[in-house]
Amino acid sequence: MTERPITHHPNRSRRSFIRTATIGSAGSALLLDTRLQRSAHAAGADGTLKLALIGCGGRGTGAAVQALSTEGPVKLWAMADAFEDRLESSLSSMQRGVSSRYDRAAADSLETQIDVPPERRFIGLNAYKKAIDSGVDVAIIAAPPGFRPQHFEYAVQSGKHVFMEKPVATDAPGIRRVLAAAEQATQKKLKVGVGLQRHHQASYQEAIRRIHDGEIGRLVAQRCFWNASAPAKTPVSREESISELQHQVRNWYFFHWLSGDHICEQHVHNLDVCNWVQQAHPIKAEGMGGRQVRTGKEYGNIYDHHAVIYTYADGTTMHSYCRQIRGCQNQVAEYIEGSKGSASLGTARCTLFSGGNKIWESKRRRDKSPYQVENDVLFDAIRNDKPHNEAENGAIATMTAILGRLATYSGKVVSWDGAMASDIRLTIDAEDWDADAPVQPREDGSYEIAMPGKTEVL
Repeated sequence: MTERPITHHPNRSRRSFIRTATIGSAGSALLLDTRLQRSAHAAGADGTLKLALIGCGGRGTGAAVQALSTEGPVKLWAMADAFEDRLESSLSSMQRGVSSRYDRAAADSLETQIDVPPERRFIGLNAYKKAIDSGVDVAIIAAPPGFRPQHFEYAVQSGKHVFMEKPVATDAPGIRRVLAAAEQATQKKLKVGVGLQRHHQASYQEAIRRIHDGEIGRLVAQRCFWNASAPAKTPVSREESISELQHQVRNWYFFHWLSGDHICEQHVHNLDVCNWVQQAHPIKAEGMGGRQVRTGKEYGNIYDHHAVIYTYADGTTMHSYCRQIRGCQNQVAEYIEGSKGSASLGTARCTLFSGGNKIWESKRRRDKSPYQVENDVLFDAIRNDKPHNEAENGAIATMTAILGRLATYSGKVVSWDGAMASDIRLTIDAEDWDADAPVQPREDGSYEIAMPGKTEVL
């Protein structure tokens, strides 16, 4: 049985969902863009695909290494980052060879696949445009998520294939821009990959196929967790010589307008899996959260824990938990309850149970990294002009995380339709450092934190 696509509200078709999401949005103008582009699946005369890496942190570097490790000739042609030291560090690591990490295999020097002279190393908030315009075929978009709609939009307008990291936005207006650009990408036959790599992990694919085939019966409820001891990033102290905007972009993980809070930046993986199992997105959310341990001003304005109950159109619930507090029980997994059994899903092992007995378990083998597979699939689609566009699913998964954040920040029940229609925009389309940061510090250098019961989110 082939994997069933994620569906949406039962009374809406895929087309009506996108149309509703894009009408009136800033990104809807993309649908009217009729500029002619060169062939969407073109490459150099020898088949070489040229890459632009936009956002040169650890994940961007990993994605570039994986792109360079796909079948066929691939060359890193341009790089862009807000900060020169990040770009140079990324370039140096790829030139000398990178070590094995959770998201990539070890790789020897990639020097022969790198052609990024100083004139194609672009620095600043508008560097993404220069990299995209430098004669590349594929844009790897891995800068802070708050800028992702802006970067994706421009790449699609410019006729480039895209791999972009999750989450794909941090607010509803950004989601609408991504959906509009995704529709245009399909019209232009551009290929789009999104870094929700569990969709390319063999154990998850098989487990969810079995769930959809009814092996644990009718879906009853779901639970999912991303509980860890510490944030994925370490805050950098404020330097007197830099602007507030520079400080926040350097510390993007700790500001909701740039990361979406950790419910978006990391927990989106688990929420995406639950939507995949449910074959739908939630219609409402309620929850609680706060900032109990990580309270210093160096941690910006995000929470350190969220707990959300999502409800789907058929009444099924999904209980969602994410926490970043040391000394607590850690867990990253999804649990599925069915009328005849249950499933336990995780990156190390997926298991199905029925009647108290184990009925299936993924094999203990070292499958190819799903981070690599998602790039293999994307680049195969580019070279062979196969349909491939993961942007809509990426937008739905991200909006699920945003919906949860709106519920925890406000302390109220928030509907999907109400959240999707919101015009409250957290981010800015900054092109230089003269712009004001959308979040300003208090006199003591701290930042206003969302207060449930008081903070208005819609």
